[in-house]
Amino acid sequence: MEYRHLGASGLRVPALSFGAGTFGGSGPLFGAWGTTDATEARRLVDICLDAGVSLFDTADVYSNGASETVLGEAIKGRRDQVIISTKTSLPMGDGPNDAGSSRPRLIRAVEDALRRLGTDYIDLLQLHAFDARTPIEEVLSTLDALIRAGKLRYIGASNFAGWQLMKSLALADRHGWPRHVAHQVYYSLVGRDYEWELMPLGLDQGVGALAWSPLGWGRLTGKIRRGQPLPEGSRLHETATLGPPVDDAKLYDIIDVLDALAEETGRSVPQIAINWLLRRPTVASVIIGARNEAQLRQNLGAVGWSLTQEQVARLDAASAVTAPYPYFPYYRQEGFARLNPPAV
Repeated sequence: MEYRHLGASGLRVPALSFGAGTFGGSGPLFGAWGTTDATEARRLVDICLDAGVSLFDTADVYSNGASETVLGEAIKGRRDQVIISTKTSLPMGDGPNDAGSSRPRLIRAVEDALRRLGTDYIDLLQLHAFDARTPIEEVLSTLDALIRAGKLRYIGASNFAGWQLMKSLALADRHGWPRHVAHQVYYSLVGRDYEWELMPLGLDQGVGALAWSPLGWGRLTGKIRRGQPLPEGSRLHETATLGPPVDDAKLYDIIDVLDALAEETGRSVPQIAINWLLRRPTVASVIIGARNEAQLRQNLGAVGWSLTQEQVARLDAASAVTAPYPYFPYYRQEGFARLNPPAV
């Protein structure tokens, strides 16, 4: 397994990491992804560690805390072998301080996560969403205190807009507080919006990307084909609205190229889609999920080989979209391009 530095930090993380969103199986929204219990989770963790996948990502809101609890059980006795990433800020209740990134919320969230995970420190805590109601100074100073107390090692963000992340980084620099070293983002062949602003920001500021949903909410699993109905058992009709929309014509153009490359390489469609992501600038780790051992082993096959430059170019062309203003001038006008070269 290849290891990469997480942004500008000294922490090295595996190119593939495991998303524990399927652990637990309780709760109205994030509990619908899977029902993996501690015994099953332990087996998946075994397979991950054998393959060099040592980063495990979860969140307090996944299965209303059960994901963290199951992960804690699965890694018991081998804490020093794993890197734990968890997230907080989304609502965990109906109370006035059950959501957001205020000082009391963050302190309680970290204490609760430590208890559920069965550990005394978290390697990477990410803010699951930007909290516009809490001053950024309050957020960062609290995270600084938690790091000084030894309860956190690094901090990151997830699903932030460019200005939100940049303002946080600037205030951290001004006050000498810890910087976000990671940004957990939606990024896939069918969702390349990350490249327009957040990728150049990450390159400039040393923020590494942890890419979630690399298969585009299940669209790139190899089970969807042009002119064919969704396969039996597909959950796409239930989950598609949870993510950014994808134009059907564009999706099938991408799938056509993936199918052709699968035939050329002998690799599966998901493996090719993930391998493409691993070549993208700023990407430190791609988060893979699995509800069972077969899915996990399939996704682990995305590493240890590389697409050719010509194959990458075909995927780039099929998945390319026109960037919105003010990013499109970079590609269309020579003057803008000379002043602001694109990141990719």
